[in-house]
Amino acid sequence: MIDPVRQEVIALAHTVVVKVGTNVLTRADGTLEPSQLQRLADQLQRLRATGRKVVLVSSGAIGAGVGRLGLPRRPVDLPHLQACAAVGQTFLMRAYEDCLAGHQIPTAQILLTAGDFDNRARYLNVRNTIVTLFEWGCLPIINENDTVSVAEIRFGDNDHLAAMVTNLLQAPLLILLSVVDGLYSSDPRTCPNAELLRTVPTIDGVVMEMAGNSKSALGSGGMRSKLRAARLATVAGESVIMANGGIDGVLDAIFRCEPVGTLFLPHNSTLPAWKRWLGYTARPRGRFIVDAGARQAVQAQGRSLLPIGVVQVVGTFGKGDVVSLCDPDGVEFARGLTNYASAAADRLRGLRSEQIREVVGTFPYEEVVHRDNLVVIV
Repeated sequence: MIDPVRQEVIALAHTVVVKVGTNVLTRADGTLEPSQLQRLADQLQRLRATGRKVVLVSSGAIGAGVGRLGLPRRPVDLPHLQACAAVGQTFLMRAYEDCLAGHQIPTAQILLTAGDFDNRARYLNVRNTIVTLFEWGCLPIINENDTVSVAEIRFGDNDHLAAMVTNLLQAPLLILLSVVDGLYSSDPRTCPNAELLRTVPTIDGVVMEMAGNSKSALGSGGMRSKLRAARLATVAGESVIMANGGIDGVLDAIFRCEPVGTLFLPHNSTLPAWKRWLGYTARPRGRFIVDAGARQAVQAQGRSLLPIGVVQVVGTFGKGDVVSLCDPDGVEFARGLTNYASAAADRLRGLRSEQIREVVGTFPYEEVVHRDNLVVIV
């Protein structure tokens, strides 16, 4: 049966990001399952044959390393995890290259950290590299650079990385393939009446509560991480489909517009690339806690943030850094580029423009964060 809503989503999907989880690609002992990789490769070829641009975000490096090294279980400490990734990444890429060779598809490996997305120039360099690979007919295969990532520059899991790549490319569709059929109304392992949700219009608090706390043995994510990733993409104006990658031909079924998995609809109209980076990609360096009036002015009236509305400055940051705007309860509602470093902003907070002139004389900006450099994210 063809779903007309999905039909529209698929028709608009000129660029597709496909994320595949560790457990889709590996056996129970952590070793790669060649037949599963081949089925995925064949589906990616058929998808590319429709004229769409395709990016694969692939987990599995650490899991492949565990199997390659004959370890009894996935390590838990960072040095051993990174060593597993170093062993497994080359093994994983060679497996993809072998599976795609019969289709004459050249592959390209891109290893990223969250720091690559924080810096605007590096962010654009990543985008330009992927676009050039499209021109050459390559399949970009992206993974987190686990061998160098530490807590400060980690994505946390490849679901989050896939959502950020989706935003980077302004890809209309992100597909998250795992070993679950989609989002259920409750945990199907404990509730026999749990219903598979075919379409989710908005990812709100109620939907997030459906995720539970599941986490796989070899992978780093769970349903909650997938919902967070889906929300990151949908709030920027993209669609997300979560489906079971273990089902043979699942990508083929998705692009036949069959009601496979769960479709998450975009929240808003598509954001420009600059606003997408500012609001949903770069990580804030600090926070402005603002009063209720300032939140109303920024969120509802489209105003800039003025010094008088700032109650507290949190963190150490420089002029031009990305900062969060939070209400008195600490709820983040916007992000923007600050006109002042943290020390200067702290001196100006709570003051009217005329008061600032009396205290410090002339000052370069009337606004702490100008509206043109600000994105409301709720």
